[in-house]
Amino acid sequence: MNSAPAKGRVDGRIRRRVEHVMGMPISLALRGRHASSVAGDEAWQAVINELRQVDAIFSVYRSDSIINRLDRGELTIAECPAEVAEVIQLGQEAERVSDGAFSIRLPTPNARRRLDPSGVVKGWAAQRASRFLAALDDTDFCLSTGGDIVCHTADPSRAAWRIGIEHPRDPNTLIAAVPIRSGGIATSGTVHRGAHLVDPRTGREPSGVASVTVIAASLTWADIDATAAYVQGDDAARWLQTRPIRSALVVWADGTTTRLPKDPL
Repeated sequence: MNSAPAKGRVDGRIRRRVEHVMGMPISLALRGRHASSVAGDEAWQAVINELRQVDAIFSVYRSDSIINRLDRGELTIAECPAEVAEVIQLGQEAERVSDGAFSIRLPTPNARRRLDPSGVVKGWAAQRASRFLAALDDTDFCLSTGGDIVCHTADPSRAAWRIGIEHPRDPNTLIAAVPIRSGGIATSGTVHRGAHLVDPRTGREPSGVASVTVIAASLTWADIDATAAYVQGDDAARWLQTRPIRSALVVWADGTTTRLPKDPL
């Protein structure tokens, strides 16, 4: 994923924090009443603590994680924390609405389908953990998990958060910058992690598309829909037109772009 806060004038009331959790940078910008308060610090720590708990449950890189134990048949869903059933249900719904372009059961070289809900977990976890920040009165926040972002603006008289979308061929430049007051923005592509996305129906890498950015009411579904659209390659824009999103930007392999409607980018 490669959405990132756009560069610009820094408001003196903004307080920034960063930690490394779930194998990626987690960053926060706060402004308003609790930007520098003890309550703001406590809310940030609650976010980090929850993301660490999520990592212990869902990390596919930790052999002792709950999700790997479930995949190996050592646990049943009923024996797992309730969050596991919630994430699996989201994954099943995503697979249904994407006609299989999104799946939490991924092909492996030995033809076995491995349980890997990572495509759900990042956006879901950030959206879920952001409730601690949303509880801060008169406080705006911009929470980024590896570049996928949840925004909230408590006071409509304040400026919207301005989010930059990296160019998929040059992450040092922006292809667009968008104002967001409240909602989620996620980008799916290969500029940072290489060719890590495959079509679960075929096991092959998608073609024809360089990146897909989606803005939606929730980061959970912005992240899922960006991934599902990217996997659909040439059909990315057509499929996104069927989704309840606010807007989207598809960057094709040849560098051309398609902007999708509703709230224009």
